Amino acid sequence: MDEASPGRRLSRGRTHTAGRAFDVVPPPVFVVVSMISLQVGAAFAKQLFALAGASGVSTLRLTFAAVVLLVIWRPSLRMDRRTLLVVIGYGAVLAAMNMSIYQAFARIPLGVAVTIEFLGPLSVAVFGSRRKLDVLWAGLAAVGVLLLSRIEGGLDPVGVAFALLAGAFWASYILMGAKLGNHTTGGSGLALGMAVGALVAMPFGIVGSGAALVQPAALAVGVLVALMSSVLPYSLELEALRRIPPRVFGVLMSLEPAVAALAGLIVLEEALGAVQWLAVGCVVLASVGATRGGGSEPQHGADSRDTGAN
Repeated sequence: MDEASPGRRLSRGRTHTAGRAFDVVPPPVFVVVSMISLQVGAAFAKQLFALAGASGVSTLRLTFAAVVLLVIWRPSLRMDRRTLLVVIGYGAVLAAMNMSIYQAFARIPLGVAVTIEFLGPLSVAVFGSRRKLDVLWAGLAAVGVLLLSRIEGGLDPVGVAFALLAGAFWASYILMGAKLGNHTTGGSGLALGMAVGALVAMPFGIVGSGAALVQPAALAVGVLVALMSSVLPYSLELEALRRIPPRVFGVLMSLEPAVAALAGLIVLEEALGAVQWLAVGCVVLASVGATRGGGSEPQHGADSRDTGAN
């Protein structure tokens, strides 16, 4: 029993208070705020690529996010083997997703990259459904991605490949996030998973960026990106995943491509043409269509949420 430490009891109290505060907020609010924070943070991160490179910025983001979350949640390292494997798997997928999409951002517009990447969570929605109509929505999303190829000058095929890879890892992240929520309490699993992700990404950042990682400007922006693109959104997403099924979570994020395109336009001045906005609209509409009738699934995360906020 760990009743001896006042610090541990204080940490538990914070977790319990945070859990009760989260309970009064509808899960869709978490998802929307998460999307805005994540994509604006991604736009700021892209501005840092010239200084520290995509791998370096990804490493800074994950490292600072891990430090902040570990300080906030002070997770215990005592866990069973199954929980340890879930934490490691979550962290590895998290690192792979971040590194892949940042490589895509370095080569193609932000809104385009996220629209392609969004095929990942949309696949979770479609493959988790038994409705034949969802096949049509998947086709509409595919049409949207094909329309993106009509950007003047064409898209960098390597950037497109990284965006597709990021989408596959995003789908895995949704499923692993649900498992993490079922095996851990509060933000402890997220903090440990983020630490694992930072360790996975670090060799790539060091090799790719070297001394640029410790420049004051890179460190300052790295902290900002970590807070906006990791600490806040992943904390909110993990809380949402505890209370709604993975498929419903995926389709609630239907506005993600549009939010990314707007962030790219406002922060980076990456303007998309009418055809590209139509493409984004196709993907968004496909996700909204897949959302219909999605409330029949069991609430997989509800049991852990009821017992886990302590």
